[in-house]
Amino acid sequence: MPFCAALAALAGVAFQRGTLDLRAKSRQWKRVAPMWRPLIGGLITWVLGMAIFLPTHHLGVFGLGYDDLSAALTNGAGWKLALALLVAKLIATIACYGLGGSGGIFSPNLFFGGFCGVIVASISGHFIPLNDSDRLLLEVGGMSACLGAVVQAPVTAMLIIFEMTHQFALVPGLMIAGLVSQLIARRLCPANFYEEVLIQDGHKMEHVVPPRDLRSWQNLPISAIAHFEPVVLDKLDETTLAGMLESKPYRCFPVVRDGKLVGLVGRAEMENAMKEKRKVRLLPPATVRPSHTIREAQAQLIESAAGLVVITDVANDGRPLGVVTLHDLLRAQAAISEREG
Repeated sequence: MPFCAALAALAGVAFQRGTLDLRAKSRQWKRVAPMWRPLIGGLITWVLGMAIFLPTHHLGVFGLGYDDLSAALTNGAGWKLALALLVAKLIATIACYGLGGSGGIFSPNLFFGGFCGVIVASISGHFIPLNDSDRLLLEVGGMSACLGAVVQAPVTAMLIIFEMTHQFALVPGLMIAGLVSQLIARRLCPANFYEEVLIQDGHKMEHVVPPRDLRSWQNLPISAIAHFEPVVLDKLDETTLAGMLESKPYRCFPVVRDGKLVGLVGRAEMENAMKEKRKVRLLPPATVRPSHTIREAQAQLIESAAGLVVITDVANDGRPLGVVTLHDLLRAQAAISEREG
């Protein structure tokens, strides 16, 4: 079982890394419009599918592949056929996803893992005696391991396989497969497939464990509700002010000089200064450290004339790292209050 789970987990990792790498490279193609890239993936799938179908009459490369998978789980299959279906389906799925196609990832990864189990069972049967229950355990264990490696949720994968089989005797084997898959997947991939796609698209993933009550929430660091890409002003000339007012809707902006925070300026003050042809008047900034708790920061936030506090760097005092507004605090408190009822 550990070897089968390891092979299935590696198949899942190959799908994840191959899809993400092709996805990144395809965005650099200048001569192929994005609207045509899924067509290329479809053509690759058709070629591979026909290459398998013509000599074997198996359609597993196309669609979900459940017919071939069910047949292999019920009646078994030779390792050569299983390996051909596994490799062709893996390449076709990577091509479709990597070139902009859409579809689920559960079914393909159940297919990959199931045929990894079929390969191991077929080869092992030549050296050690295996009954039908042993083969089934290897095959469903591979399904659980492959899916668990891609989504990095072993319990979810185990429950899906259990609901498909309704056999309690398989649960210990599924647990072992899940543990092996996580050891491999988490070492080779920093995040699960969904998170890596979001990260590749430029979304910053923040992992904050929701507290069980308002008091615990107030003891979280202020960085849990902060915006870490603050819009700052490093010049106060009329052109810069006009451009900022036109492009950004914010009510207040941190002002920096030589990388250090020197004050805050409100939107109304910027507009008045431009009309009156005078220098802007800066408000004194309220600052906190990233490690300060929400409870410690909220008093400064409420008392701030600008309704905003700036998070500054500990190592380089005065460098703005992020901002928190009074609206951020109120929205977060409303959310936790709603969750707690």
